[in-house]
Amino acid sequence: MFPPLYAILDPSLTPEPVVSFAEKLAAAGVHLMQLRDKRGSSRKVCADSRELLARVGRGGVRIIVNDRPDVAAITAAGGVHLGQDDLPVEAARRICGRSLWVGVSTHNLEQLRAADATSADYIAVGPVFPTSTKENPDPVVGMDFLRAARGRTRKPLVAIGGITVESAGEVFRAGADSVAVIRDLVAAPDPAARAAEYLAIARSLRC
Repeated sequence: MFPPLYAILDPSLTPEPVVSFAEKLAAAGVHLMQLRDKRGSSRKVCADSRELLARVGRGGVRIIVNDRPDVAAITAAGGVHLGQDDLPVEAARRICGRSLWVGVSTHNLEQLRAADATSADYIAVGPVFPTSTKENPDPVVGMDFLRAARGRTRKPLVAIGGITVESAGEVFRAGADSVAVIRDLVAAPDPAARAAEYLAIARSLRC
């Protein structure tokens, strides 16, 4: 079963070092995290990926590296996540191999159809709601797009963009297998407790 909470780890947003933040989320039961560092050098992203894998990866957490299939392959991470301006899925697959996940973001039905025809292990859709964690966010797609996407692919769907614990239930019911969350985790007084809330919502809907 695809992990219901996809935590995004952005060193520019976390209230503490990204690895210690990840450890707290892992202790709460989060099994899927993405290292997203748009400002870090290749050396730093590689070092952070290695440390995350050493500290939480061995405990069963899959670490996805944003944008960088080379770093994912070099560090033997859990996979890579691609945007529409990154390498195509099959090019990343040749770098990462079959054992690593390759995920891809989509923002309209044409992109979704194209992603569905690839070897991508999951497809992200969004932003579902307005988001402030990207410098140049794509237009909001809304819940109707998520429902339409669910009817057009059997691949796991990850909803992203402005999702909160208050809206997560609606997002799951619309067809998302997982919710990708940044702001609602880093802004919470207790990020681990907030992560546990998301996991509890998913469990209640999957029963």
